[in-house]
Amino acid sequence: MTTLRTARDAAWARQRWPRQWAPLVAAGAAGAAGLVTGTGVAPLGWWLAPPVGVMVLTVAVHRSTSLRAAAAVGLAYGLGLSGPTLGWMAAIHPAALVGLLLLSSSWSAVTAVLVRAAGRSRGWPVLAALAWLGVEFLAARVPFGGFGWLRLGYTQIDSPLAGLYPFIGVAGVSFSVVLTGQLGAWILLGPSRRRLAWSAAWLVVVTGAATAGTVTPTPPPDGVVTAGWVQGGAPGGGVYGLGPPRTITTNQARATRELAAAIDAGRLPAPDFVVWPENATDLDPDTDQRTGQLVEQSVAAVGRPVLVGAILDGPGPRQRRTAAQWREPDGRIGPTYQKRSIVPFGEWIPFRDVLLPLIPALRYVGAQSVAGTDPGLLDVQLPDGRSISLGVLACFDVAFDPVVHDLATAQAVIVQSNNAMYQGTAQIEQQFAITRARAAELRRDTLVVTTSGITGLIDPTGRVTMKVTEPGPAVGVVQLGLRTGTTTASWLATPLEVTATVAAALWLTALTLTPSPRRRFHPLVGS
Repeated sequence: MTTLRTARDAAWARQRWPRQWAPLVAAGAAGAAGLVTGTGVAPLGWWLAPPVGVMVLTVAVHRSTSLRAAAAVGLAYGLGLSGPTLGWMAAIHPAALVGLLLLSSSWSAVTAVLVRAAGRSRGWPVLAALAWLGVEFLAARVPFGGFGWLRLGYTQIDSPLAGLYPFIGVAGVSFSVVLTGQLGAWILLGPSRRRLAWSAAWLVVVTGAATAGTVTPTPPPDGVVTAGWVQGGAPGGGVYGLGPPRTITTNQARATRELAAAIDAGRLPAPDFVVWPENATDLDPDTDQRTGQLVEQSVAAVGRPVLVGAILDGPGPRQRRTAAQWREPDGRIGPTYQKRSIVPFGEWIPFRDVLLPLIPALRYVGAQSVAGTDPGLLDVQLPDGRSISLGVLACFDVAFDPVVHDLATAQAVIVQSNNAMYQGTAQIEQQFAITRARAAELRRDTLVVTTSGITGLIDPTGRVTMKVTEPGPAVGVVQLGLRTGTTTASWLATPLEVTATVAAALWLTALTLTPSPRRRFHPLVGS
């Protein structure tokens, strides 16, 4: 009797063992899928990896036994994706990194739940891709303005899909990546000729459209403008990366004198204007006398207008603005852009009166930044009398579709950035890759100028034609083509993303209201 009971227990254990370990196996597979997806993010930029990661995650989600289990699988995927790629946030504060990882992973958990819920539909690969895009849409806006840094659309700038950017934008490229991964999972979960045929048809359509975008020549510029740039260098290292007050402005002034000397000696051509980076002044040049003198002397030395990335006081007490000011050699201040996408807990503190007493470490943020509301379209006049429209973005701006798309009519784009606190991390390469995608999306020559790398020039297809990666001082002069006309992406990408989000919500709601079949759901059967 004992022997029989033991044999039954052993048989039962053999049956239960896989079931008991199934959630851990699924979570492990999802975590690995997140790591794989993350290799598509700069600096690695392995563009084939994201659709593979999406495919593996989807299989793991469909193998989960409940929505709760799917959420756990998604959380594991999110940690695998965001842990290595967002580790640079530790340069600000370990707690900031933990908070960002939890936020990013939570969105991945939501994605996984929606992907599994979509499995009740016969067309679940399309629905799952729509839902994924909807989550990206929300994550780029909620909370505190959003954090869409890891959108899959940013990973394809060096892939055959790059030709899609001017047509359907970053959002459309994200959808293309996700649907490709979903179709791969569709085949793995139930191989059939029909599924292979539909997946092959999709690949033909998407690669054909991307190829059309790639081989379509960029229209020649209507003119050319010559821009000088100054990367002054910064001490770097965490939240105090700019160094003591006026350090960065002193560095910028010194490098600008070097640029002026090179121009006077004929080693560099005379530019139409010069660009300084974001936070080139850490104090208001209009209220801090020494900072104002350094700026005025620099503009006078180069003898050309300078687009100065400045910190301005106000509009209220203990408030500040991050701005780009067009400063003329005669002292006049021309058009000014006020940064629209300010970094929560980096440039401003949500619920400041409540959180600051509870978390004293937040004092490093300093005065509360105030976001601008107007697009960065600066109509400026050059020394030769020409009037041009410059599109200006400040650092974090590049990750936000509305801010970027508002520059659709600009003739050339300038991106001012301050990455001093992230020196030696992947953040700098990631931001540059995002900017490359934006240049391809708008089809505009784009000059990136930073305090301490990466400074570079990007052509209208996203190709890098000049790049300075060292954090020390550097100067130069480049030519930017001036272009008119707008891309389809600049006015279509966001409506497409909104439509996808609404369609996913309605489709999933309809599935929820539809009576479930009596049999237990399993994606391998009739899905």
